[in-house]
Amino acid sequence: MNLAGLEQKLIAAARANPPGDSVPYAFENRIMARLADRPAVDLTALWARALWRAAASCVALAVLLGAWFFLSPPGASQSTSLTQQFENTMLAAADQEADTY
Repeated sequence: MNLAGLEQKLIAAARANPPGDSVPYAFENRIMARLADRPAVDLTALWARALWRAAASCVALAVLLGAWFFLSPPGASQSTSLTQQFENTMLAAADQEADTY
């Protein structure tokens, strides 16, 4: 590909078609000024927004699970109390040692 010839053709085509009056005066300067005025992205604000959304969903999940726990009827597997289950668990090792002697 002949780059010098292509460049000459493009320059000749650009000179043959002068710019129209449809673009307002200093349009590109106004656009560039607007781009410079845009505020920078605040990453801490993005993180804070995401964490607040996560906190709200965690609270909603905790409320739903708490309501399910308190409103569900007790099953047959809960015949012994929690204190009795805790005592059986803690003394399980002592019971195994007593069986070996």
